[in-house]
Amino acid sequence: MTHHHHHGDGPVPLSDAARWIVVSVVALAAAAVALSLVVLWPSSSGDHPIPIQFRSADGGPIRTETATVVAQTRAACQNPMLGLAVDSRELLPIDTGDGSCLVTTIRLDSGADKGHYVLLQVPTNRARSGDGPDQPKLNPATADDPQPGQPTLHVDDSIRVSTLPATQDSPPRYNFYDFARGPSLIIWAILFVLAIVVVAAWKGLRSIIGLVFAFLVLGIFTLPSILDGHSPVAVAVTSSALILIVVLYLAHGISMRTSAALLGTLVSLVFAGVLSWLAIRTMNIAGLSSDQALSLQIYSGSISMTGLLLAGFIIGALGVLNDVTITQASATFELAAAGEPSRLATFRAGMRVGRDHIASTVYTLVFAYAGSALPLLLLFSVASQPFGMLVTTDQVAIELARAFVGGIAIALSVPLTTGVAAMLVTIDPRGSFRHLRDA
Repeated sequence: MTHHHHHGDGPVPLSDAARWIVVSVVALAAAAVALSLVVLWPSSSGDHPIPIQFRSADGGPIRTETATVVAQTRAACQNPMLGLAVDSRELLPIDTGDGSCLVTTIRLDSGADKGHYVLLQVPTNRARSGDGPDQPKLNPATADDPQPGQPTLHVDDSIRVSTLPATQDSPPRYNFYDFARGPSLIIWAILFVLAIVVVAAWKGLRSIIGLVFAFLVLGIFTLPSILDGHSPVAVAVTSSALILIVVLYLAHGISMRTSAALLGTLVSLVFAGVLSWLAIRTMNIAGLSSDQALSLQIYSGSISMTGLLLAGFIIGALGVLNDVTITQASATFELAAAGEPSRLATFRAGMRVGRDHIASTVYTLVFAYAGSALPLLLLFSVASQPFGMLVTTDQVAIELARAFVGGIAIALSVPLTTGVAAMLVTIDPRGSFRHLRDA
């Protein structure tokens, strides 16, 4: 490697060879991403049939309206006015006897029947208890609670109700669809943005903008392209690379430090893709154990579930790899600036930081997946099956494979990124280093 001296006793500038290698690779990656975007861009029609579970009775999309809970009482089930809109609460007959349902009165806040009142019915545990051998015994403490899977509604709750269109024989009817979470989501989003911006200042704001860009890529390109029948793996790699290139430079600035992190992340992402493919093949993971996967397979048999699973592995590894590589690149440049005597010494010092980072990130990775699979683990814990059999089921194997692939990719990314960053620091023959802030 050659170094050029400006002065006899001055610092040696950044190696031209290392600099141009990194710049060339990043430029080639950007060109490849641009070409892939052109090839894989979804068709402009976007006309896809609506899945059955999201289709209304007339074949169109489910239409919902907002409503507010105004009253609730325990009453008999099968009230004849259920779901019908009336213009006065006094017109709703409610038998407040010792019934086994929670009858909820709501006021419609949007739609053609805005301001009208509707009765909704939520069955309690009383409705499913009995004396048969397969019937659950009634627990007095939870007798009046909604049955599992039923919503727990309170007065003043904001909800969304689906509309069953009117026919010649009946007026429109309304049913509970979901809670209206818009206001609470906005509040939490504002708190999230404020926390990031207050602590990380302009760099935090740029990272938020990058996050918005990432979701736009997923919504505008990734999902429509996969639905168009393109390879999920090719789409995931293109999306991940595009997000990395834009987000890293946006959040951390255009510099050789950022370029080192980007190069380390891109190469590690390729490793993650290969490892994911090997894990899926060797573990014989089908990816059809979840209800969503089965529904998608029924909806569109042309989408490769194995490819979709692999794409999920790649995108899932994106965030944790980005975290590790940018930290390693920054640590390596700062260690060089602190006075490490050589590139080798800088690499070794960076690896000492990286080993701690690997240990902590692997814990984060595994426990994040374990937390998401907690309901499944609880269900399996009472299944009276050997642990060895339960842990090798398709559902658990998927989460384990994600953790294994992510951990290996992290372990590979640390020496790779540290090595690239160590090659890019500027050597001072007198024994001190300084990092290149903007090359």
